Amino acid sequence: MTVTAYTLAVVLNLFCVFLGYRFLFQPAQAATGYGVPADPGGDAGTYLTVKGVRDGTFGLVGLALLAFAGAGAEAWFMLCVALVPLGDTLTVLRRGGTRAVALGIHFATAVVVLISAGLLFAV
Repeated sequence: MTVTAYTLAVVLNLFCVFLGYRFLFQPAQAATGYGVPADPGGDAGTYLTVKGVRDGTFGLVGLALLAFAGAGAEAWFMLCVALVPLGDTLTVLRRGGTRAVALGIHFATAVVVLISAGLLFAV
């Protein structure tokens, strides 16, 4: 179970780094994938950049916690970070995105992050 817990945590953190990169360097495609398209050249450009920095930072902090503080700290981090995809679920639903994206991507991500937290707590 230890290998599974650490592997899932690393994959989730690397995915956050990837999402951050994507919002910084491919903002239009990233926003569409998020479920609420936005024009990076318009008013949304700043917010897409902020989201990219946020997501990338979450991934790097998660990797640092796992490497230097251990499974317990990473578990608490994952538990707290699960609020982000839950909030994203509500954002997509409130801003005209589809239920499929809101539940199939964001809510499902929150569930996987919570599973990761549970596995890390069990280590």
